[in-house]
Amino acid sequence: MTGTTLDDYTDRYARRVRGMTASEIRALFAVASRPEVVSLAGGAPYIAALPLDAVGEMLGRLGSEHGSTTLQYGIGQGTLELRERICEVMALSGIDASCGASPEDVVVTVGGQQALDLVARLFLDPGDVVLAEGPTYVGALGVFQAAQAQVVHVPMDADGLIPEALETAIADLARAGRRVKFLYTIPTYQNPAGVTLSEERRERVLDICERAGLLVVEDDPYGQLGFEGEAPAPLRARRRDGVFYLSTFSKTFAPGLRVGWILAPHAVRDKLVIASEAQILCPSAYAQAAVSTYLGTMPWRQQLKVYREVYRERRDALLDALADLMPEGTTWTTPAGGLFVWATLPEGLDSKAMMPRAIAARVAYVPGTGFYADGTGTDAMRLNFSFPPPERIREGVRRLAGVMEQELATRRVFGAVSGVAGRRGRPGSDVPGPDLA
Repeated sequence: MTGTTLDDYTDRYARRVRGMTASEIRALFAVASRPEVVSLAGGAPYIAALPLDAVGEMLGRLGSEHGSTTLQYGIGQGTLELRERICEVMALSGIDASCGASPEDVVVTVGGQQALDLVARLFLDPGDVVLAEGPTYVGALGVFQAAQAQVVHVPMDADGLIPEALETAIADLARAGRRVKFLYTIPTYQNPAGVTLSEERRERVLDICERAGLLVVEDDPYGQLGFEGEAPAPLRARRRDGVFYLSTFSKTFAPGLRVGWILAPHAVRDKLVIASEAQILCPSAYAQAAVSTYLGTMPWRQQLKVYREVYRERRDALLDALADLMPEGTTWTTPAGGLFVWATLPEGLDSKAMMPRAIAARVAYVPGTGFYADGTGTDAMRLNFSFPPPERIREGVRRLAGVMEQELATRRVFGAVSGVAGRRGRPGSDVPGPDLA
């Protein structure tokens, strides 16, 4: 051997392991969880808003009174009771029997993350292309990377994914002989940008994908967490063919239970179940019973209203603090729901390079680079408002603004900092991203 490595198994890994990198968000958790740090980084829901005493009693009964079933193996697709409850939840958004939603076509998953992984396993071969908004959910990027697919980003503005840019990307990739399998999109209260695909654009995006023969993977964890009236109907409520609808109870009930689902075209359902059984054998019977019982015995619709009010107050606290404290040249999105604001920095600042100094100032955020497959996004950051109380949010922004002012002062004295070449058109602006060829 001519060198050394900390990993004695390097030469034995499968090819798909090459290039695996840690999530920028997960890497922050150890630091951001320290009590002295104001974390605007994670996407944790505010679980304390739940009636925890009642939930605790419910969970105890599931073990003491129903343990013979809830602590046993289950079936790969998930219990019929939960799948029926899931259909009741989807009906609130307009995904009901009239558009082909049925418990038979629901597959219960271990959170939304497994749902993404199952779709990738079924449809992605090494070298395939996935189209996704730029920026997009970091967990999806990890799944597609593990499948050895390439993500090509399509820019957004304040009204979400830009249809003309989607058409251009599809045409450019076709000319290059690249195989595009599907569009991955979070059309409602997008993570990380917070923007929502407009009503008019939803139909155009569906038409474009249908003409191109592209599947649509619609990820909708936040659709029931709107602050300003009803969200536009999901894509799956408009088209049943070729649209996979993914969601989770992590944002509306309890992320610790790890319960999500896929509503799939009927022909694909069995393959999803087979793939899931190969991974996990079956989803947790206890977790499924917990969600089913919660939906069947507790006022969960009222609880959604509680979450909306809590998150609206915290969003407003973040937006007010940004307006009052951010240095000139900073811009940000104004989400109508969900958990996140996407902020774009003044010219010359690098969110990733600035991160150690922000941690030293006891504030955390997620650099924008984590949400792009190509490492761009250095000029942006994701800010979460769901977990800290309003006064802590304001204090976090005050600390962050102080770090940015110091960075700008250093730049004025010593010139431009390195690492800002990755600037990209940003959500909430009319500035397009680079060519996608």
